[in-house]
Amino acid sequence: MPITSTMAARLHTARPSQPSLPSLSRRGLWAWVLARLDACLSEPLRQGSPVELSRGRLLVGILGMLLLFDLLVLLFFLQVKPDLLPSSSVQVTCLVLFSATLWRLRQVTSLRGPALLLCFLVTAAIGAESLRTGSQAVAVNVMAMLVPMLTVYLLGVRWGLFFTLLTAVNIGFVHPYLFPPPETSALNLYSALFVLCGWLVSWMFLASRDEADAALEQALRTLRESEEKLLSLVESTDDPVCSLDVRGRILTLNQAGTELCRQLFGAAPLSGSSLFDALPPEQRTVWKERARRTLDGEHLRIQLKLTLEGRHRVMDINLSPLLGSERRPVGMTIFGRDITALKEAESRLGELHRNLLDVSRQAGMAEMANGILHNVGNTLNSVNVSAGLLAQRLRVLKMSGVARASALLREQAHDLASFFTRDPRGQQFPQYLELLSQHLNTEQEALLAEALRLEQSVEHIKAVVSMQQAHARVTGMVEQVSVPQLLDDAVRLHSASFEEVGIQVRTDYASPLPPVMVDRHKLLQILVNLVSNARHAVLDTRQPDKRICLRVERSPEGRLRIQVNDNGMGILAENMPRIFTQGFTTKEDGHGFGLHISALAAEELGGSLTCASPGPGQGATFTIELPFQGGEPQARGSQRAPRPGFSGTTQK
Repeated sequence: MPITSTMAARLHTARPSQPSLPSLSRRGLWAWVLARLDACLSEPLRQGSPVELSRGRLLVGILGMLLLFDLLVLLFFLQVKPDLLPSSSVQVTCLVLFSATLWRLRQVTSLRGPALLLCFLVTAAIGAESLRTGSQAVAVNVMAMLVPMLTVYLLGVRWGLFFTLLTAVNIGFVHPYLFPPPETSALNLYSALFVLCGWLVSWMFLASRDEADAALEQALRTLRESEEKLLSLVESTDDPVCSLDVRGRILTLNQAGTELCRQLFGAAPLSGSSLFDALPPEQRTVWKERARRTLDGEHLRIQLKLTLEGRHRVMDINLSPLLGSERRPVGMTIFGRDITALKEAESRLGELHRNLLDVSRQAGMAEMANGILHNVGNTLNSVNVSAGLLAQRLRVLKMSGVARASALLREQAHDLASFFTRDPRGQQFPQYLELLSQHLNTEQEALLAEALRLEQSVEHIKAVVSMQQAHARVTGMVEQVSVPQLLDDAVRLHSASFEEVGIQVRTDYASPLPPVMVDRHKLLQILVNLVSNARHAVLDTRQPDKRICLRVERSPEGRLRIQVNDNGMGILAENMPRIFTQGFTTKEDGHGFGLHISALAAEELGGSLTCASPGPGQGATFTIELPFQGGEPQARGSQRAPRPGFSGTTQK
């Protein structure tokens, strides 16, 4: 079904403006004339190109006028001369041949033969009549101008020049030579020149008309190609496409739209019928209101739920106005799209999103549990060490000496004075008690110190559990913290193991250094993890000098920088991008949670955790950078005062 031409024709008939009555009369008369001219042409000529059709109509018109002219001449000769045949033989011959040519036009498929015959007859008739009469008035008659006009238009420039030259030579040279004029032959020459000018003007007109015809032909070809492409595009789509006029009558409907209407209404609608008449009354009112709004210039988009052949489908419908001249709506277009699969995909996507939320929540809970286990596990190492030291010291505690002294006193209870004065054991008893007392006091202090470290470890475990339980908050309790002191606390949790394996811990704390506002336990958790990792790194190396360096300074960007450096195993270059990835570890008994959790905790504190290593066997440096959020600088000094049990730079 052609879309463009059909739509244009129907929209033209649907325009509200009507032409005036005189315009209709003139158009009707011209249509009647064209119908009569076309009736004299064969069917192939009527179906030809517009240019060939116009030439055929002109040929029929010229033949008709020449036949009428010949009849008038014959009637004139009948009135003035009783002997008709000698004086009007040319007219009779032309009348017969013109009639034959006109009859032949109803049978031929090309205008070439009839046009050549007509041009030859006109040229020959004019020349023969001038030679038959010998009159200068007949030779220079205005009828000679028909030759260049007819021949150029019907046969082209070259054939037109040929017939024009024959006529001009006859007028300007042959006729004056055979029939010398009574006065001068200048009139014949001028007439011949004007005949040639007529050919020139006809040529110029034909050239300009050919250009216009070529442009018109190209425009028509382009229009046909565009129409075919548009038709192919509309028909190839699986989406329903329909166009309606201002009364809701169907102008175009593609195959998908026809199939949809068949499923909805039980039959395919006819072109020119109203699309809304097949709807139920309540839907008909709704759709007519939508059509009214669309014709008012509004673009509508609606979604319809339909049941087609037992299946539920969702259609996305777009209604747009179809604009004509002066941007006035002359119809509307309806584009439909089946979005059932899209809606089902959206539903599945929503369900998948909910499942992902559940999985994410469970993963978060698992990560929280892993964090608790990892951090508590690190601190439990210190608890185990402290508990072992307590048990070891309690086993070597000289409580048996107190028991033996008590038993000895019970044995000598009947004569203590003699025991202390005469018995050598009694004389040494006060000194023994003094030594025992000193030993017990020393052991008590060591046990109390170890118990204090054990208590601190238990407090850290409690803080870790409490922090993870309150993980819903972005940050924990923020307080003013001295970072060097916090580093010493992290080292103290591992001090016993450092002493056992001979690891040197060096500290370098810059001054003045203000305290920072930070979550104490979260930062301590990071430091404990880094110190623990450094401890394992130096334990696995074969270097005799096992060393861990702790440094605190202000970075060039004005942030607090904490560095934990070791001379341990180092890190391979290919492992550096994955060092903070959850589950990544190079230890045989590792689980890969510590550095991942520490990096996340550093980000929660508003800072960052990075790592650098020259390579395997050359150690590694972990750097924490935190923003300063308040606090006053510490007292100036070249180095922080050593804490009990630590030297300023080294601990063994």
